[in-house]
Amino acid sequence: MQRGRRAIALLITVMFVIVITVAIGFGLKQVNDASSMVKSENFIYQTNMVVEDILHILQTSPDVQQVVDSNTSDDFHAFLAQAAFIPFEVKDLKIIIKLSSARAKFNPNSLMEGGKIQKERVAMLKQYVNAHMVNSDYVDILLDNMSKVKADNSYNSRIFDANPSLFRDYIASAKHLKKINDFYAQEFNDNSLKNINFKHLFYLSSDTNNTIDVNYATPEVWEMMLGCQKERAELLSAGGGAYENEADLNLQPEELVNLHKFQVSYYEPIVQVEIAIMQNDSDAKVRFEYDIKKKKGSHFVYEI
Repeated sequence: MQRGRRAIALLITVMFVIVITVAIGFGLKQVNDASSMVKSENFIYQTNMVVEDILHILQTSPDVQQVVDSNTSDDFHAFLAQAAFIPFEVKDLKIIIKLSSARAKFNPNSLMEGGKIQKERVAMLKQYVNAHMVNSDYVDILLDNMSKVKADNSYNSRIFDANPSLFRDYIASAKHLKKINDFYAQEFNDNSLKNINFKHLFYLSSDTNNTIDVNYATPEVWEMMLGCQKERAELLSAGGGAYENEADLNLQPEELVNLHKFQVSYYEPIVQVEIAIMQNDSDAKVRFEYDIKKKKGSHFVYEI
């Protein structure tokens, strides 16, 4: 049965790729025939059209809908595994589409919810950074950046003395996180943050209610959540796709206690869509989340 489901998911993926290629090719032909804009403007227009086409295909594809209708983590995992990397060329554009779970990482903004510090999560993250030779004060600096404006300036660090205009409602972007990391490195004269792969550990969003889908959690996230060794975390991550409930994880009692400190789920059909578009010396990167049940895209980020 499982093999049959994966075969169906593979077929769906192949059809999905074909539909994307044909639809985008037709759309870009219209752009190239009708547009009289300058080169850079034309590229921006083409980029927008590619994104709109991909979003429309996700919203209307019966193949994607079939994955939704199956409503199983197994089929969703098989679909993402087959569609993880889709490179193709249309006209003079090189396009790469990457699909992955948008719930594979930990949102550091969930260290604080409703203005209250989540002490258990803070403790687990401090334990994790300590294990990678980073001073636990780093986590306190993160908390400063989601503590809003304090009239009495009672922050844990001097980060806002050095960066008075720095946003402090939540950690808003990778650039924001980089400023935090740069401050830590300078303040402590310490470059140990290089020991942590933040790209695999953190997901940044103002929505602190997002769960971590254990079927896609990265080894870094498992290590942080459970306080376990790297090898144990890698083993749990490798088992992703087969977890339907808590029992499937086969955790030790202490590991289970630690897991309960975080918001986790076993089926969260939200896709992280990453699109790279290249044309001669121009390139663009676009990423957004797509909820396949609600047929809705969100958190669009353009880098052109």
